[in-house]
Amino acid sequence: MGNADQLCCGYADVDGGAMLEMKRGDIKIPMVEIFETIEGEGTRAGFPTIFVRLFGCNLRCSWCDTKYSYPPEQAGQMMTIDEIVQEVRKYKSRYICLTGGEPLLYGAHSFALIEALLEIESLLDLHIETNGAIDLTYFLERISSSKVRYIMDFKLPDSGEMEQMIYSNFTVLRAQDEVKFVIASDADFMTALQILEANQTAALPLFSPVWETMRPAKLVELMLEHGLSHVKLNMQLHKIIWDPATRGV
Repeated sequence: MGNADQLCCGYADVDGGAMLEMKRGDIKIPMVEIFETIEGEGTRAGFPTIFVRLFGCNLRCSWCDTKYSYPPEQAGQMMTIDEIVQEVRKYKSRYICLTGGEPLLYGAHSFALIEALLEIESLLDLHIETNGAIDLTYFLERISSSKVRYIMDFKLPDSGEMEQMIYSNFTVLRAQDEVKFVIASDADFMTALQILEANQTAALPLFSPVWETMRPAKLVELMLEHGLSHVKLNMQLHKIIWDPATRGV
């Protein structure tokens, strides 16, 4: 098992206080890519953004559009936190998206990376795309910066991973955070309604259509039919501007 595989499988193993004592130049994280484009979704959609994509995920969603970010594919490279920050500083955008895979998979290592990115003076917003199967309490208790936001992607039945969801995350999400539901079918839509009714949260709910199985127009019709004035339609701009399979955009 290589270094990237060991880290991918060891969230609990890197969650100890000893890891926080390591120098950032010594902490290595498996990476996929770092690039600059526009943010494609969520409340910051359209803003030029630097994407920091970590390798590895603890889920295998049926409709995943970044299968290159977890095994059996390989990490592009192992980078220290200092190297990641140095690369990010080459770009001009003041928004950063920390994504994956699952960017919080590495516990204390992920925490150290977030802290390092927050030290970039020009930073306005650091949003973290997390998959709903990582307990956010660890991070929310330790990171107080108002620049950090979490976009939790709660998995619905058609994803095949709903049983992995941590429902307690709903109670710790804040008003600046978002909870995304990727809707692949009518059944997914109704489940999302039930989840929102049963789990109060301060976060903004987003409904995002799976392009192949849920027409955006139909999702809009369903939202209007059910009076979802508190839910935002979440279209992926990058799939409209570029071919949906294009990477690095």
